[in-house]
Amino acid sequence: MAQPHATQDRVNDFVIKLANVNGTGSASANTMLMKSIFRMGVPVMGKNYFPSNIQGLPTWYEIRVTKDAYVARSGRVDLMVAMNAETYQKDVREVSPGGFLIYDSTWPRAAVLVRDDITILGAPLARLCNENFVGVRNRILMKNVMYVGLLAALLEIDVEVIRQLLHESFAKKPALVEANMKAVQLGYDYAKQHLPCPLPLRIQRMDKTRGSVMIDGNTAAGLGAVYAGATVGPWYPITPSTSLMDAFTSFCSKLRVDPETGQNRYAVIQAEDELAAIGMVLGANWNGARAFTATSGPGISLMGEFIGLAYYAEIPAVIVDVQRVGPSTGMPTRTQQCDILMCAYASHGDTKHVLLFPSNPEECFYMMVQAFDLAERLQTPVFVLLDLDIGMNDWMAPNSSGTTPTVRTAARC
Repeated sequence: MAQPHATQDRVNDFVIKLANVNGTGSASANTMLMKSIFRMGVPVMGKNYFPSNIQGLPTWYEIRVTKDAYVARSGRVDLMVAMNAETYQKDVREVSPGGFLIYDSTWPRAAVLVRDDITILGAPLARLCNENFVGVRNRILMKNVMYVGLLAALLEIDVEVIRQLLHESFAKKPALVEANMKAVQLGYDYAKQHLPCPLPLRIQRMDKTRGSVMIDGNTAAGLGAVYAGATVGPWYPITPSTSLMDAFTSFCSKLRVDPETGQNRYAVIQAEDELAAIGMVLGANWNGARAFTATSGPGISLMGEFIGLAYYAEIPAVIVDVQRVGPSTGMPTRTQQCDILMCAYASHGDTKHVLLFPSNPEECFYMMVQAFDLAERLQTPVFVLLDLDIGMNDWMAPNSSGTTPTVRTAARC
């Protein structure tokens, strides 16, 4: 059994970083890990760093366990779970002195996995998967779930909390609950038998997440649009705003259907491009519906002339810009706040637009309602500017039921 380097106990105050291969199902396992800590009453923050392809390239997920509920990155990595051999060299460098690195020891340890000031722990995850599961794809998926069980033993995460999350996720597929729980238990049992449990980094139950939910800004904004009375959502897919319209569609399918006739009381239209999408938004608003679209920087560029038409013809419209790194196609999976001036003066002539800047998912929800009210009252386009970090990462947000929103007043540019 490997013995950890002497390090100070850090309870509910450390950073886990998980290095995976995109397209292997790691996102579900990493989210389950984060939510398990959250369910134990400990504030957490999850940051996803992923490539702009479907599968095959490196991806990282960072979980900050923070008893004081900080929302920014800490600048350190206390525990690295290195599941991608191609990034071993980078991953081992990122671990802070006195930290820990876990890797799949099914194969001989790479020479790059050597540092005298950190503790390196191996677990034969691939071998355990091959011995206990059938099918290549299934083994790849279960390997990710298995390291959740491994970490549960090392960090003292309650396995029953993980079991409850699995039952909630796969309520209609009990066979999946059983298979995933088997993988969790295999990882847990191996760590208990072969690794130093618990580590100096560990989780202790708190009561600091009561009345809060884990939600990303795009989902909150989509729900806010429904509560604002939006019934029309023309759009064209673009990262990182696509999930906002997916959320709006999902909420409408539950909340915008006539209970007597079963007919939809909403229209979500995937247009041929961003020009068509904003044109449909203006047409719908002109006819009295509350309509909006969601896009990113390149889409705003294409919408310029229609935005000017709405401004001078006094047509209300709501445009959500989930900002990413530009220019052009740019880096669609990286965050930046680079569209502020473009949105403030979008189109030709002396246009000055209303901009709202939510700083977290709670404000995404409430500012969507404000945006529709302002657009209608002022008869003008209103922009809601998120960014990828707010839009696509999970944040702790207060449950809106029975609470008073803490939203800043909108300002005109």
